Amino acid sequence: MDVQATEKHIVAWIRKQAQDAGCKGVVVGLSGGIDSAVVGALCKKAFPDNTLGVILPCMSNPDDRKHAEMVAKKFNIPIEIVDIEPAFKAMAKALTGKEHDKEKHKGIEFANIKPRLRMTALYHFANKHNYLVAGTDNKSEAMIGYFTKYGDGGVDILPITSLFKRDVRKLAKHLGVPDEIITKHPSAGLWDGQTDEGEMGITYDELDEILHRIDTGKSLERIDHAKVEKVKMMIEKSEHKRQLPPGCILE
Repeated sequence: MDVQATEKHIVAWIRKQAQDAGCKGVVVGLSGGIDSAVVGALCKKAFPDNTLGVILPCMSNPDDRKHAEMVAKKFNIPIEIVDIEPAFKAMAKALTGKEHDKEKHKGIEFANIKPRLRMTALYHFANKHNYLVAGTDNKSEAMIGYFTKYGDGGVDILPITSLFKRDVRKLAKHLGVPDEIITKHPSAGLWDGQTDEGEMGITYDELDEILHRIDTGKSLERIDHAKVEKVKMMIEKSEHKRQLPPGCILE
């Protein structure tokens, strides 16, 4: 991958998408991870004076906020910090009739509330400033559906959705993303100790190699069969996430 050409192409694409939509700039959620750092840096290049970073902690690892602020400072991105923990707890109580309990209110049905609340907050700022919401999903996540429907998947544009995780790492180094962020274990911050690789049951290096071979039609013969089948199943089961909701057509 030619990182310089990739950077130039994505920056021009972001600018065109916003201009075509009649928007003045972009807003991006800064999570403290590598994907949002790269998207934030690219958006800042596209709109030096009209990029906003939003940090949305929700019972999060303190390091995530620290890293998000580090990215904002590194690339001179103005930020808004909104603690959505009260909103999450209020939603959990509204759904269950009980005060939030860390042990009782766990599971994917509660974890997915967080990214959906975050997206609500991002669209608040997007509407306020007439900006587009830039998503941070990469190709690895998009292909297997590793994102929350109408959460981090509910965005206006996806600048790095053609880049596998390994490509994102290369671009991050080129852009100057701090090594501390590049080397940290990727996590969606859905619960304590959650990591992407732990939840998926496969490393990004393994996942990227399998997805690359599937995407290009290359042989999978020498790849662990169980992992190949696992990835194929994830692609199949998440197809609905990559499509618009089906509508019933009356004849």
